[in-house]
Amino acid sequence: MLKGRMGISHRKVHIWLVIIILIFSGTVVFSTFRLTGAFMRINAATKQDSELQKAAHELMNASDHLTEQVQRFTIDGDRRFMESYFTEAFESKRREEAIEKMAVDSRTDAALQKLQAAMDSSVELMDQEYYAMRLVAEAKGYVDYPDPIRQVQLRADDLALPADEMIRRATEIVLSDAYYEQKERIRRGTQECLDEVDKLSESIEKTEMVSLNRELFITRVAILIQAVLVFFMMWLTTRYSISPVLKAVEEVRSDRPISEYGSDEFIYLAKAYNKMYQKNKSNLERLNFKVSHDELTGAYNRAGYDFLLSTLDLDTTYMMVLDVDDFKRFNDTFGHETGDRVLMKVVKVLKRVFRDEDRICRIGGDEFVIFMMHSGSIHHSLIEAKMALIHSELEKTEDGLPPISVSIGIINGKDASDASNLFEKADEAMYRSKKQGKGTYTFSE
Repeated sequence: MLKGRMGISHRKVHIWLVIIILIFSGTVVFSTFRLTGAFMRINAATKQDSELQKAAHELMNASDHLTEQVQRFTIDGDRRFMESYFTEAFESKRREEAIEKMAVDSRTDAALQKLQAAMDSSVELMDQEYYAMRLVAEAKGYVDYPDPIRQVQLRADDLALPADEMIRRATEIVLSDAYYEQKERIRRGTQECLDEVDKLSESIEKTEMVSLNRELFITRVAILIQAVLVFFMMWLTTRYSISPVLKAVEEVRSDRPISEYGSDEFIYLAKAYNKMYQKNKSNLERLNFKVSHDELTGAYNRAGYDFLLSTLDLDTTYMMVLDVDDFKRFNDTFGHETGDRVLMKVVKVLKRVFRDEDRICRIGGDEFVIFMMHSGSIHHSLIEAKMALIHSELEKTEDGLPPISVSIGIINGKDASDASNLFEKADEAMYRSKKQGKGTYTFSE
């Protein structure tokens, strides 16, 4: 993905970031479902714990209800208590329902065994309760009573008891220490069942809390990673897209090439722009050069001269007006091609003699202007040396051209009132040179 100084591909980075964010978003969503499941399981465990505890209490309550009804029946002999007893035992069946509720799954087997033991003790206790109720029924002379009581066989000594003794005997049975010891076994079995239920509930809750904390941790990590990725994407976009664009805008406004950094896509655009920029600049420079320069000699043309003249600092400039002596003779005698070569040689010599910062202009057919820039304090002797060198170079014939002479007029910008006056005085000095015999130079007074 990274490409050294070429930058990075925003497209690839964004694709991968989107994929990663989608993955972590899916993880968060999946974790929320798992969190919901954990909460539901904890809630179900709590509800189950409540139901199991209620079932255990129901068995004890049912047993206590049977005890209360049989005791009241033995004391009062009221058939309603007997009927209530059998309604609970064979119709309501809260004890049996408690056993069924406890049989949830294998996890409740231990609690179920404890409750079943309590149920067995309660059933054993019913034999004593049936016996007591049979004694009361015999003492009261009841002939219509439930079959379980009818099936009870009274001992001979109890049958021989008078009615009030039978009732007293029945009361002793359901109020004896042995009876309450049996009731205590039922209570202990129920309590042991409740203890097992509490252990089971605690184990389930602990397991689910571990799962819940794990899912919460995964969710937090996924959210944190998402946040980091979002900030990373913001930083990446700012660093490799927004910042290069903002800088590019300033560079375009300043007419400069665009800095080639950022994402691969932006670098590609920057390179394309810079290529067009350089091409346009080169074309513009060539166009400007053609507009301001003489096509034959490469010197500034009249338009270039006018521009230079308008921007001159007179106090620091020397102007020289140069005219080729008898230039018409070259064209008429040797042809226009030779005349063109003469002009090109003149410019070539002038460029070699003068500095790069000096400006050479062709303002007419064979008329030239030289601006010596930043030369306000230059000594005449240096200019005279340059004039001698120019004449010496132009007289050489090794290039196949005949000797060339020029007439030159020179003026210091300080001696002119303005740019127009500067040229007039230099031009006047050049004509004085021609009158003096050509091939000479004259300083304007």
